[in-house]
Amino acid sequence: MSRIGKKLIEIPPVVKVEIDGQNIKVSGPKGQLSAAIHQAIKAEVKDGKLFVMPKRELSTKDRGLWGLYRALIFNMVHGVEKGFEKKLEIEGVGFKAAVQGDELVMNLGFVNPVKIKKPQGIEFAVEKNVITVSGIDNQAVGQISAEIRQTKKAEPYKGKGIKYQGEKVRRKEGKKVVAAKK
Repeated sequence: MSRIGKKLIEIPPVVKVEIDGQNIKVSGPKGQLSAAIHQAIKAEVKDGKLFVMPKRELSTKDRGLWGLYRALIFNMVHGVEKGFEKKLEIEGVGFKAAVQGDELVMNLGFVNPVKIKKPQGIEFAVEKNVITVSGIDNQAVGQISAEIRQTKKAEPYKGKGIKYQGEKVRRKEGKKVVAAKK
């Protein structure tokens, strides 16, 4: 049995869930999300709670799908109610970011500034050296945050670059420190 799949999902009063066969639609104060559920999994709403369960005998693959779809539906409910956000820190002399229209423009030491277009449903905010990516779709927020981080990852010698807030960059010793130890 799937430990995650067995957990029920509490539906807040401000969130509305509609199930039409294998399609699920979740709407709330922040917006609306919809998804298709695998044919081996079914979802039911009873008394303000959402239950996700397999339709047939449990195989190894079905157990994994059960937990996966329960987590995806939970993220949809959480997203339309509260939303998701990721914060990235820019570290380095002269490194900066700004929001211009529907683009995030970053000066990261390259010849030209790096421009990332804002996908639908995602918001960018920049405050000093912190970029905040927010939206209702957890997967989209994570994907665009990873793309921003990938433009200039924090390097291990001085720590210059972009990293998630709270991420520890493993630092290496420089040539002079290594040569002095010998």
